[in-house]
Amino acid sequence: MIIYLGADHRGFGLKEGIKNYLKQSGYQVSDLGAATLVQDDDYTDYAAATAKKVGSDFLGSRGILICGSGVGMDVTANRFPLIRSVLAFSPDQAMASRTDDDTNILSLPADYLDLETAKKIVSVWLQTDFDEKEGHKRRLDKIRNLRVD
Repeated sequence: MIIYLGADHRGFGLKEGIKNYLKQSGYQVSDLGAATLVQDDDYTDYAAATAKKVGSDFLGSRGILICGSGVGMDVTANRFPLIRSVLAFSPDQAMASRTDDDTNILSLPADYLDLETAKKIVSVWLQTDFDEKEGHKRRLDKIRNLRVD
């Protein structure tokens, strides 16, 4: 599985720490930016790039997005087909998002997490499988079939 990373200027430092952690843990990582700290960049660009990659290979990849609040990344990613992004502040929340909702992008709030907490969230999220319960599958099917006019 490949893990795609994206972060704006407010998430850049945390992204670099998570990237190192993932590589040391043996994960294949693709950093979609920012490659350097750019103070006036836009989270939407990195969220879109990551969501497109995960959406085109949703069985073989996941994404981790980081901005100041995490909200901008999460909202942007969820605009893309086949994406289920979660904004997580705790390992328990990350676990529930995987077991219940089969999330494939994790959005993190750099302004509210230290690196150690973020690593715990990332680790739990990556190691937790979707539980395949009928109710959870039914709800995901309903989400997939929603049409908003």
